[in-house]
Amino acid sequence: MATRLRKVRRLRGSRTHGWGQVGQHRRTGAKGGSGMAGLHKHKWSYLVKYAPDHFGRNRFRPPNSQKVKRWANVEDLGSFPRSSEGIIDLGSMGYQKLLGNGKPPGAFTVRVPIATPAAIEKIKAAGGSVIIGRGNRSSNSVKEKSDSGLVTQELALK
Repeated sequence: MATRLRKVRRLRGSRTHGWGQVGQHRRTGAKGGSGMAGLHKHKWSYLVKYAPDHFGRNRFRPPNSQKVKRWANVEDLGSFPRSSEGIIDLGSMGYQKLLGNGKPPGAFTVRVPIATPAAIEKIKAAGGSVIIGRGNRSSNSVKEKSDSGLVTQELALK
């Protein structure tokens, strides 16, 4: 529509543009509140029609899921420092998971909380090993992933 034909051109100078006394139709009271206010009250029919899943929770999402926020790939293992025993301790560096992208640049012994099966297979094929466990040294018992499953191995940590 052309600007010259709009209602606002006729109402210029009328102070309230047809909304009664001064101040009406100005603030959030004119629309029933800000944002999602009133969804349990006067905007219930809007909620039923346009947002039926607004209230409640998603029961199919596990309540204790932990997201992996920091990970490393097998191809990046050459850039990590090793301990005096020759172990790359990704857990103590803040990494939570070892992924199997790329080829390992050598045979490494890696300690990491979680590792994918592809990462474990690639490191073992290169002649290394993966120790599944946390990076802290408070316990002497860690779990080493072997071909027959998880085996607890006692380590003499100094």
